Order: sequence, then structure tokens, then C-alpha cells
Amino acid sequence: MNSRYRKDAGDQAEEYSLNHLQAAGLKLVIRNYRCAGGEIDLVMLEQQTLVFVEVRFRQNQRFGGALASVTDIKQQRIHRAAQRFLQTHRQYHSLPARFDVVSLEGDTQSPKLSWVKNAFTIN
Repeated sequence: MNSRYRKDAGDQAEEYSLNHLQAAGLKLVIRNYRCAGGEIDLVMLEQQTLVFVEVRFRQNQRFGGALASVTDIKQQRIHRAAQRFLQTHRQYHSLPARFDVVSLEGDTQSPKLSWVKNAFTIN
């Protein structure tokens, strides 16, 4: 799979996930937050909870599928990026926060979507 296809598939998966989360009542704060420590695909608000969302797309279950691809190292990078986000966006600092994962598998046009709230915690 070439890198252009992966980027396009990732962008489509992110858009599909964003639409799903917004339909569930979440509000977008920022998309593709990047910093030196890592990146966060979507930062959203669910009422008064800040939600850091990792979106993962895989065509199939080979190598464990989309959800399994959120390794400990990936979780640490997301956590570092979340800390940096909170340092630079002080208005959200006092809100409770959680880490969700939206995994999509199958065809990019109509993937099977799974939304895991509180998918991981950092100790």
C-alpha cells in the first residue's frame, strides 16, 4: 500500500469518525493537534469532559486490527501531546479528560466503526 493511499484512507477515516462523534453530541475543539511530543487526531468536548480521540483505520484484522495498533508507545505519545495541549490551551485545564479510540476496519467508504471510550489511562 503506497503512502498516498494510506494518507487518503486515514483522512477519510478521520472524517467518518468526526461525523460519527458529532452525531453523538460531541463538539470539535481541534483537529490534528501536533506538537513536538506527538499528535492527537481529534480533541473534542462531550458536555464538560475533554476527549482526546485517536482514530485508527485498518482494512483487515491482519496484525491484530485497528484497535490493537494503539500500542503502549502510541498511548504514551498521545498522553504527551495531551499534556502539551493542556499547557497551551489553559481554558481546558480544569476539565476532566479521557482518551478514546475510534477504530475503523474494512472499506473506506463504509467501514465498521467501534468507539471505545476511556480506551486507556496513563499512570
